[in-house]
Amino acid sequence: MRLSRYILLISLIVIWQLLSYFGVIPKYKVPSPVDVLLGIRDLFIVGLPPGYRLMQHILESLNRVFWGFLFAAIIGIPLGIVMGWSKLLKGMVDPIIEMLRPVPPLAWIPISVLWFGIGIKSAVFIIFLGAFFPILLSAMAGVVSVDVVLIEASRSLGAKGKEVLLKVLAPGAMPSILTGLRIGLGIGWMTLVAAEFTGVKTGYGLGYMIMTARDIQRPDEILAGMTIIGLLGYLMDRILRLVEARVLRWR
Repeated sequence: MRLSRYILLISLIVIWQLLSYFGVIPKYKVPSPVDVLLGIRDLFIVGLPPGYRLMQHILESLNRVFWGFLFAAIIGIPLGIVMGWSKLLKGMVDPIIEMLRPVPPLAWIPISVLWFGIGIKSAVFIIFLGAFFPILLSAMAGVVSVDVVLIEASRSLGAKGKEVLLKVLAPGAMPSILTGLRIGLGIGWMTLVAAEFTGVKTGYGLGYMIMTARDIQRPDEILAGMTIIGLLGYLMDRILRLVEARVLRWR
């Protein structure tokens, strides 16, 4: 049953390979799946640039995404819960959030380099911005969506403001919070390439590797890097889904 969910993906890969094999899709524009796999092999063995092997690129990118996502969750979840609980705080903070939220994370790259220099801090900051707003808004929406009856029932049993917040609103908002974490993680991965292109100086990172492949016109290794990012994002999303299933076992 579980294998059936991958039938469409496998079918698309087979069609892609056939179209490439018969020349319908030029390989110099879109390499075949086999060429992409060979590109991944070369990245593991030789590296890009030579000597900078794929595993180190993966570890560096995971490190940057982890810290950017962690800071977004640490700040976004509590702030979102409190904003959903306090109309006063929401009224004060919401205009600032709504002014900053439409600004693409990539537009922050010049100022992040100015603030943090070229290095891991600026890359983490860009990833943080990508993940922060979905997490914040999901936490706030989760608190607002909690049934008023539950809040009034807890108060009738003697719960005070802090107890209502921690024992009723926060658990009630958990489904929305976990959804926001998944969305934020996905957007964090989406900002990785640009963040690493301008915000690293070690020469390691999947985004940096993809840009290097572009410079030397290796579309197979570009797609290889994109495939690795997609697989890592998928695996991390599956981990969050497992956490969600365990935490929300009561649903």
